Amino acid sequence: MYFLTGWPRKLLCPLRRDEESFRIQPSFQRFYFAVLSGTHLDIWFSWPSALIVSYSESVESAARFGPYQQAEWKMDDTMIALGTANGYLLMFDVVNDKEDKFPYGPQHPKWRLHVLTAGQKEKQSVPTVSLKMKKPLNLEAPINSLQCVHEELLACTADGYLHVLRWHGASSTRRAISLCSVHFALELRPTQGALSPSLGLEGVHIRDMEHCLTLDGIAVVLSDGRLGFIRPTSGGFAANQLQGVWAPDVKDGMCVAVSDKYRLMAFGCASGSVLLYSLDGATGSMQLSHKLELTPKRHPDVWNKTGPVKLVRWSPDCSVVMVTWERGGLSLWSVFGAQLVCTLSQDFAYRLDGTKKEPLKINSMAWGPEGYHLWVLASSGSEQGACDRPRQPEILQFQFLRSASTANGCTNDLGQVVLQGQDRLYLMPDVQPHRYTGPQRQGSSSFCAEGLSSTSASQGSGTVLGYRHWHVVQIHSTYLEANWPIRFAAIDPSGQQVAVAGRRGLAHYSLVARKWKLFGNIAQELAMVVTAGLAWWNNHIVVTCYNLAEQREELRFYPQKSNLDNAHASTTKLHSETLLLHVSRSTVLRFRADCFINLYSISVTQDRVRPSVSVDLLQVVSLSRYIPQPATVLSIMLTSICTTTGSTMKPPQVCLAESILLNMAGQLIMLQRDDSRPQVQEKETVPDQKKLFPFCPPVVLAQCVENVWTAGRSNKQKRHLLEALWISCGAAGMKVWLPLFPRDCRKAHSFLSRRIMLPFHISIFPLAVLFEDALVLGATSEAVLYDGQGLPPDSLEVIFPFCTVERTSQIYLHHILQQLLVRNLGEQAVLLAQSCTGLPYFSHVLELMVHVVLEEEATSREPIPDPLLPTVAKFITEFPLFLQTIAHCARKTEYALWNYLFAAVGNPKDLFEECLMAKDLDTAASYLVILQNMEVPEISRKHATLLFSTALEQGKWDLCRQMIRFLKAIGSGELEAPPPTPATQEAGLTGGMEFFRRRHSNASHSADSVPPGVVTPQKTPRIPSDRPSKDCGSTETVYITVILERRARRLLEDARLKDLGCFSTHLGFELIGWLRRERSRAARLDDFVRAIKRLHQDFLWPFPSSVEDSVWASLLNDGYCIGQSSQLQKPESENSLQNIQVDTVPPAVGHSNYSSPDSLGEELHLQDAFLSAFPHKKDGASIGSATDLTEVSSVADGDWASADEDFASTASLTHGQLEHISKDLTSRGPLRSQLQLRYLLHMFMEAGCFEWCIVIGLVLQEAAVVKQALSFLDSVPAERVQGIRSSLLAVDAWASSDCLGYKPLLNHIWDRLQKVDVMEEPASAEAPPSSSPSNPMELPNSRTEDSLGPIALLSTGPAVPPAATEDSSEQQQAALPLEEEANTCSLS
Repeated sequence: MYFLTGWPRKLLCPLRRDEESFRIQPSFQRFYFAVLSGTHLDIWFSWPSALIVSYSESVESAARFGPYQQAEWKMDDTMIALGTANGYLLMFDVVNDKEDKFPYGPQHPKWRLHVLTAGQKEKQSVPTVSLKMKKPLNLEAPINSLQCVHEELLACTADGYLHVLRWHGASSTRRAISLCSVHFALELRPTQGALSPSLGLEGVHIRDMEHCLTLDGIAVVLSDGRLGFIRPTSGGFAANQLQGVWAPDVKDGMCVAVSDKYRLMAFGCASGSVLLYSLDGATGSMQLSHKLELTPKRHPDVWNKTGPVKLVRWSPDCSVVMVTWERGGLSLWSVFGAQLVCTLSQDFAYRLDGTKKEPLKINSMAWGPEGYHLWVLASSGSEQGACDRPRQPEILQFQFLRSASTANGCTNDLGQVVLQGQDRLYLMPDVQPHRYTGPQRQGSSSFCAEGLSSTSASQGSGTVLGYRHWHVVQIHSTYLEANWPIRFAAIDPSGQQVAVAGRRGLAHYSLVARKWKLFGNIAQELAMVVTAGLAWWNNHIVVTCYNLAEQREELRFYPQKSNLDNAHASTTKLHSETLLLHVSRSTVLRFRADCFINLYSISVTQDRVRPSVSVDLLQVVSLSRYIPQPATVLSIMLTSICTTTGSTMKPPQVCLAESILLNMAGQLIMLQRDDSRPQVQEKETVPDQKKLFPFCPPVVLAQCVENVWTAGRSNKQKRHLLEALWISCGAAGMKVWLPLFPRDCRKAHSFLSRRIMLPFHISIFPLAVLFEDALVLGATSEAVLYDGQGLPPDSLEVIFPFCTVERTSQIYLHHILQQLLVRNLGEQAVLLAQSCTGLPYFSHVLELMVHVVLEEEATSREPIPDPLLPTVAKFITEFPLFLQTIAHCARKTEYALWNYLFAAVGNPKDLFEECLMAKDLDTAASYLVILQNMEVPEISRKHATLLFSTALEQGKWDLCRQMIRFLKAIGSGELEAPPPTPATQEAGLTGGMEFFRRRHSNASHSADSVPPGVVTPQKTPRIPSDRPSKDCGSTETVYITVILERRARRLLEDARLKDLGCFSTHLGFELIGWLRRERSRAARLDDFVRAIKRLHQDFLWPFPSSVEDSVWASLLNDGYCIGQSSQLQKPESENSLQNIQVDTVPPAVGHSNYSSPDSLGEELHLQDAFLSAFPHKKDGASIGSATDLTEVSSVADGDWASADEDFASTASLTHGQLEHISKDLTSRGPLRSQLQLRYLLHMFMEAGCFEWCIVIGLVLQEAAVVKQALSFLDSVPAERVQGIRSSLLAVDAWASSDCLGYKPLLNHIWDRLQKVDVMEEPASAEAPPSSSPSNPMELPNSRTEDSLGPIALLSTGPAVPPAATEDSSEQQQAALPLEEEANTCSLS
């Protein structure tokens, strides 16, 4: 197919003149173009576009003959005839100069220079021609039209006569036929009495005519607007026996153009439409095929303002037709009505500022060779005085790309799109930059498949859906300049090799090596003409060509890996001309000019020198009885498609190619093998050759066919798609001949057809079909506007936009499923859909089907007796995506259609509850928005509460925030528009690290103002969140708070600290304040063992490895400690116990200052060690080796000398100590979990939940944390102390039996717990137990040493709770500085 690209080019005539060119007429081979003005005839060469000769009439001759009006070429381009206004017929001989003078010609490189004959050099150069005028012939009336018919020239004059002349000796062989003598009727073969003598042809003449070779007649437009077709009954037009048929009820004809390949007559009418007629094969009457007209839906501004049709021109291959109107504009249609380009609307008709352009008015136009250019003569418009001064005539060249399948149908089963330009190829890229991840679950309002971005993984073709760019391959200039234009192009099944063929020879290109291969011997290249196209087979180029040197037809196989030379080719002689070629598996199909089909078997044989291709004739099939003209066969292919799908009656020796498909003038014909007749064997074949069944008579499958696709492979999982036949029908869309299979391999019903033809419409023009992916690939011309600043208003850049060709794709699966449901074939629809559930856009397919049916039925003005939507809803319930499909379709549909939708699919409240049961909360949120619009607020509040509670349980934090806003809006009555449905959020701490960074940044800024060595308790900053401001009087706010606190209490009771941190972080829950209120209730921990196990499980923290107590003690006595930085260091001071600095909030770089005093009371002071993560490692990567720690750690202040000294001191460590250090390094969990645990530790420490602080300290193996928490127990009730003591005893028992790695740490902290126990015994005799003090962070002063061991301490009776201090707030504030000065222990 054809696509407009780039800007049009302007050709200027070097000769200035004061006449405007009004007609351009191409020669039959389209290498020459005759441009007419009033008294001038210019001959242009096609490529390179150049003026080669110009003829001007003298003043006397111009006055005698009158201005030129018509022009026509002889079929061999050796003569041209001109018709004048005074009735003179001027005939010229176009003579090539015999001298070796070529104004333009290629420059061959030395490696291709061989002996060139004069004819070869002439074919590669722009010829130098001259015009010689013959004796003028006076026809005595103005000539309206000229037409060449074989060796005769037809001239229609204004007096109603049709003159028949011969090109040589026109004056002596002229015959004049009156139009009144032609018998017109409704049929070419009328019965007796069917003639219409009252047609009234007096005074009527032929306005326009064109000869149709395949119909053997001329299509005419009469001066009164009637349309007709004239055919000679016998002996040709010179026999004066003509018969005509006319089209009824048409009287506004203006012009005509015929398509030889499709046997169609296109008549332009005064109404602005183009009527396409065909001749009925039985009666010969003119049958209206279809119309080409602008529709108000696509062109609302200009559909009825175009004026009469001025010109209609078919492309050289007759696959598209160009139309222009009296008021200007161009429109390009495919042969059966699919509009490709129109310059009267969209960006073609408007400027960048939105103002409307004046459409370009065209005097004449003609297609160039192979349809790469459209030559246009534009009208000068309303410029008065423009012709008063001489100027250069202008010719516009519109550039087009065309699909390679229009001329070479051998690649229709490859799923590849190849476009040909005049000097380049556009291929599908093999890169895969994007993968489709499904349609957007929320917020999307478009149902088109254009937004898809996917790779065709199932076919492996590298097709990227939604990827609009091309892989552009420039054709080798050396081959192009000698063999332009490119006629055929073919790509191999892998998409890595492409071959092209021009006027002579061929060339091929490797996309992997990025190199062209040309003939090394130019004589071999110029001696072959490719006749029937190209194909790839087994890394060989298959080509049928005409050997000019030996004057015969040949079938050649060129290996791709060898040099392009006839010495490496396998050649088979053929006995007749080849029109079409197709390769399927190891079979070559060849359609001959005598309407015979040859089937060949091909195989590779290994010779001694090189491998060659062996060709054996299998079968010859005659189609002469069924094909009237071989030129009307547009494509032919072998396929395994047959009507008896799944037949098991065939013997194993039957060929895999079951049928032959032919596209004859738009009719799809199938020849299927007849397995009921005996097998036959050709006489010329080898005796042991496979026997083949004969073919049945042809059957017409479809009409108005432009292109056909079949899959050349099989797949049991997708038999429906791969065994189907795909048909493109122009404006009618597409059709699929789908096979029907019984379910579960049961026997098919006798009344059920084995195949069914299903039509469906698509919005793109199809160029290829991806069978397994249920996609259609195409292309479109997109206009890009240019501001044109600084350019004159008549420049082409201002008049026309720049056109780019982009790839498009569309899903067709939902159309097929809908058509099956319409025909009550739901079982087949389910089978087909189940085979495609693996497609990444299958959910989008279901949405499209529901949306299309809903729009059709809900917006129908008339009642639908049998609605399809309930059937579609029942069909979708067969798949797990039912709830999501309905919800997404409803959200993308107008609210007015919801009632109709849910009347068919069910109540949205029931669907909401099903989503909750299935734990699909995102879909439930969509239904909640639907309920909010369809139900009263009480119903919405009830369902929102259920969804909120469920989202809290599943950790859908984004959804929880949306539900909080939703409930508050319902309570305040502010919710008018539905809120956006939240996107999918996986459960887990996904945003904890982000919040931790925000929190720590605040702490780090505030730490700058604190003097070193002084610790100030930091209050936790409020978590930034999306919550609205608190409203104390709002019931909804109180209710939401109750739900949140209930959830937090449940998480804490279950020891799910990680979920609690996510809960607080994402929802902005005030965790510290709530923990302070709940520290004696929900925040009180009794089972330390269960909590420790849960923390190890949730945070992926490894259990500590076992180590002997002597090793642990020796490390502490020697002053070594493993801190958070995991760097081994030695203390600087060993004589005094000064300050124990505990920082539970890690600094911004991830280090901490935890220190641990040993059993002798010595202080260990750690230098700050900064950790930096690897750039290539994720946050969750675990620190599992000493090597990793060495790579990420560095000594503070860059003191490398002291670092060397410290590391040298480690040489005195024993083997047991080094083993312990190694085990400690490997027992650390992921860095992210470590940061999260320290963040939670800070929360619990500020809230006074010392039980949890002890548990987290045990998990982190931080003795300083545990000891500091135990030091705070002096001010808590004795009941809690006793609970902690009991829990630690349980931990010790569990560690002794299950986890020995905790024993050294437990033995190390018993002394601190012993001090707390000794202090509480005298205090218990003085004061009764009381609640915890108002300031739980006060630090006790008394720290009495005791020598009791941990077992003795834990085995004593219950201790008496310590007395609570009941000082006033002033006394507490006065005592606080003293306590801080005595302890200097802080939390930041």
